[in-house]
Amino acid sequence: MPGFVKMEMEDRLAIVTVNRPDSLNALNSIILRELSVAIEHLSMAADVGAIILTGAGDRAFVAGADIKEMANLSGLEMQHFSEMGRRLGDAMASCNKPIIAAINGFALGGGCELALACDIRIASVRAELGQPEVGIGIIPGFGGSQRLPRLVGPGWAAEMIYTGDRINAATAERIGLVNRVVPADRLLAEAKALAHKILEKSPAAIALAKACLRAAWDMPLSAGLDFETAAFGIVGSTQDKAEGMRAFVEKRKPAWTGA
Repeated sequence: MPGFVKMEMEDRLAIVTVNRPDSLNALNSIILRELSVAIEHLSMAADVGAIILTGAGDRAFVAGADIKEMANLSGLEMQHFSEMGRRLGDAMASCNKPIIAAINGFALGGGCELALACDIRIASVRAELGQPEVGIGIIPGFGGSQRLPRLVGPGWAAEMIYTGDRINAATAERIGLVNRVVPADRLLAEAKALAHKILEKSPAAIALAKACLRAAWDMPLSAGLDFETAAFGIVGSTQDKAEGMRAFVEKRKPAWTGA
């Protein structure tokens, strides 16, 4: 893919890299569009089972949204910029493939929000995360005020957003913002190892499981349980269900088709 987003394939694993290291991978409108297109393409790709999202270089995952671009935007233009971030977050949520963030450095502002929109987050020991927007007179605009409290609770979300303070990787792990912290030189390998565990499982089941987990963010418990029951019925009619149970009985590895 041209521009600031690089995409590589390893078997059924797509590695998507925000490739603007001279600006610490800051998100401008071009990158937001390119990422949205990339995620939407990967969601439809039959030969992709999981996605890793990371940043180029060793300093930043994504250091934030591009302040130079935002500085001269009007209120309506700021709203449009926020809507672009919203579209990207929605594309990541509706993507039927798990997305793993490999947070290799700064994940601030829009970068933290990009990580929040992923399904799983693994951080380098060098990572720093934060929502510093109030320090430049704005608020999170790419979903941070909504996803962060759902992930870490309202207290930590309020402290991070109101103070704008960064937290280190160890604190992020402790409050549940990242799943685990690994040495910097092991980050991509650990993300790939986790992705390959997922790739061994039924693609049909993974897609429906992701839909159920995302429903849990949006629905009250009773509606979420209804959604899960319906999804359980759908997965029960798949070829993967028949193959998985047959393979279990026959004590062999299943041969998934994703159908």
